[in-house]
Amino acid sequence: MTDAGRTLVAMSGGVDSSVAAALLREQGHDVVGVTLHLWDAQGEHQVGRCCAPEDREDARRTCDHLGIPHYVFDEREAFREKVVDPFVAAYLGGATPSPCVHCNQQVKLGRLLEIATELGATRVATGHYARIDRDASNEIRLLRGLDSAKDQSYFLYGVPRDVLSRCVFPLGALEKGQTRAEGKRLGVPNWDKKDSVELCFVPDGDVGGFIERETGAARSGELVAPDGTSLGHHEGHYRFTVGQRRGLGIGGGGEPKYVLRILPDEDRVVVGDRDALYRRDARATAAVWTADPPAGAFEAEVQIRYRHRAAPARVTATESGFTVAFHEPQRAVAPGQAAVVYRGDRVIGGGLLAA
Repeated sequence: MTDAGRTLVAMSGGVDSSVAAALLREQGHDVVGVTLHLWDAQGEHQVGRCCAPEDREDARRTCDHLGIPHYVFDEREAFREKVVDPFVAAYLGGATPSPCVHCNQQVKLGRLLEIATELGATRVATGHYARIDRDASNEIRLLRGLDSAKDQSYFLYGVPRDVLSRCVFPLGALEKGQTRAEGKRLGVPNWDKKDSVELCFVPDGDVGGFIERETGAARSGELVAPDGTSLGHHEGHYRFTVGQRRGLGIGGGGEPKYVLRILPDEDRVVVGDRDALYRRDARATAAVWTADPPAGAFEAEVQIRYRHRAAPARVTATESGFTVAFHEPQRAVAPGQAAVVYRGDRVIGGGLLAA
């Protein structure tokens, strides 16, 4: 089948976006590849996937193999302003941000649609494991990818409906193993490339070190029990997140301790027993609704981090967000993380967890 319009494919240099482009090309679509240059790093702290020069080269090689044009656009300024700087500020403020949510919402997909218009394309395709369809009334629906282990709909809740209506996710019905098999069949040069597991701008996984390099300052403080008793010292509250167990540096045996709260103004990290991590209630701000939420309170499932299994809850939309009453207590409700509301496989909307 040949599509009447041109499709821009966002090419990160990874296997997923490369296979997405190859599948569309095989189906007869007029395809153009675009790579967004988002970040650079110097010295020993090299960039990771989606940003490194070798990744842009892999995207170019794939486009050459497919016989399609390839363009690189410099979006480093926007990425720093809308993703990296807020990421640093959130950690300094005691939160655990979701940078991939902000990137998709504020940098990648909207900008890619602008570029698509410049290049004569009507749609944007990516390698996300998510699905889009329309209901009986022709309303756009964002759905989970069929591969539950790779589903990325969680990161896409903040993309406006008018943008989603022009997006294509060719891998939404595939499992990751099938994606690699299709890449091998189609001769994609990087079909066996390893997946990225860290943030593209923090490839070594050392968030605390990254923040100190960015801000030029370290802020030590106390680890305390819920009653304020000092239990030790830490090398920066931004090195911790709610629910964390490892790296606390608290010895002496007894029951394991977990991060319960982060108090940035005092440079204190409150730690305690596992049971204290569980909460039934949560509040989200900065809500974006992918579908119109039902009036009043409604039943749904809410996912509070990427690897969290969405839990049944009663959701009530508010003027600036929504409240959540989980049917069963949930572990580690971390401020700053995305809370995404589902009904079955459909994304209804989401927001950012508040303290």
